[in-house]
Amino acid sequence: MRRTQFGPRAVSGTTVRSRRAGRHVKRPPAGAGSRKLRSRVLIAGAVLVVAAVAWAGVQLLRPVPPMTLAASVTTMPVLPGLAPRPDWPGRAEAAVGLPGTGLLGTHGSSQPVPIASLAKIMTGYVVLSGHPLPAGGSGRVITVTAADAAACARDRRQGQPVVRVTPGETLTERQALAAMLIPSGNNIAWMLARWDAGSQPAFVAKMNARARSLGLRRTRYADASGADPATVSTAADQFRLTLRALQIPAFRQIVAMPQVTLPVAGLACNVNAALGHDGITGVKTGSSSQAGGCLAFAATRTAGGGQVTIAGVVLGVHATPAQPSELGGVISAAENLLGSVGGDLEHVQVIEPGAVLGRVSSARTAGPAAVAATGIAVTAWPGTPVTVTVTPRPLGQAIRAGQPVAQAAVTAGSQVRHITLDASQAAPAPSVRWLLTRL
Repeated sequence: MRRTQFGPRAVSGTTVRSRRAGRHVKRPPAGAGSRKLRSRVLIAGAVLVVAAVAWAGVQLLRPVPPMTLAASVTTMPVLPGLAPRPDWPGRAEAAVGLPGTGLLGTHGSSQPVPIASLAKIMTGYVVLSGHPLPAGGSGRVITVTAADAAACARDRRQGQPVVRVTPGETLTERQALAAMLIPSGNNIAWMLARWDAGSQPAFVAKMNARARSLGLRRTRYADASGADPATVSTAADQFRLTLRALQIPAFRQIVAMPQVTLPVAGLACNVNAALGHDGITGVKTGSSSQAGGCLAFAATRTAGGGQVTIAGVVLGVHATPAQPSELGGVISAAENLLGSVGGDLEHVQVIEPGAVLGRVSSARTAGPAAVAATGIAVTAWPGTPVTVTVTPRPLGQAIRAGQPVAQAAVTAGSQVRHITLDASQAAPAPSVRWLLTRL
């Protein structure tokens, strides 16, 4: 039996020679397998740690969508009650409404017609816009020229309403405006035009430019007094102009005066016989054979514990056998119109303080309610349309209690009022846990 002689048993790091194969075989050191396993585990763990850190970093740095606000408006579409039925003046043009909410309605053809002395509303508006009168102030001094006095005599011969003046007489701006608007002196309108713009054509150009800027698309002025029948407008346009003129304190004060005392003419009374009746506080009359009787009026009524102004215009009331006076006819028509709508005004709380008009939300949770910081009450006629529009403000990741989150616009007729919507409670920024676990 052949015996194979082996050399010494291999130890760590040794090589064993195989006689049969005639080659050397290297054996792994003792414990090498366990070290490799541990190494692989450590590498895999490190990879997992790096991946987890990277994932956490991505999660923490990912943009968080900002909070958003959804409106939840539940308000009345129109003011409650029955809408008024205006007593419109037959074949004449008319318009009536409120300074805040705009027109209640118009009547008639809405075609431009002669407006006679209602043109002096624009004359006063242009003069006061260029030469504002301080509260209680008299303004600059205007000296009557020989040409002004000659124009007065000429207008008188033509049967136009005039205020007597003499060369060298001085009138303050307030006195001149009163002489034009109260006794309706045509000659004073031309004198103011010359004083303001240097010439009558230049002033008429200013009148028409102002009409365009105010959006009076169916209005054209040919003169400062309205004596020219080519000076035309509509009831709706004159309504808008009257509201603008009434915003000027000096104009509002002058047209409410029953009379004025002038240096040469003396005491001059207001030709508006409606003044002081049925709450009427002005504004201007006009009449001519072409224009008929015309009246722009303002009157006060009480609603909601406060004073409300109703404005209106009636154009083209012509004389009849029953009413031979054109001015008398238009004043009667205006009073009937006013009486048919003046008692129907309502004061309605459209939005209560604290009313919920929206809600804030985010990707992580429902947020606070958007509540009205203040309430809004509207004075208008029943049936006036009401809309509420909510415009969100830019929102971040956190909201504090009481923070403004939106603005609401409340529209009643043509009046628009704004209120702020505040957060009903706080909404904290997203937590680290939410940031890490979000999908």
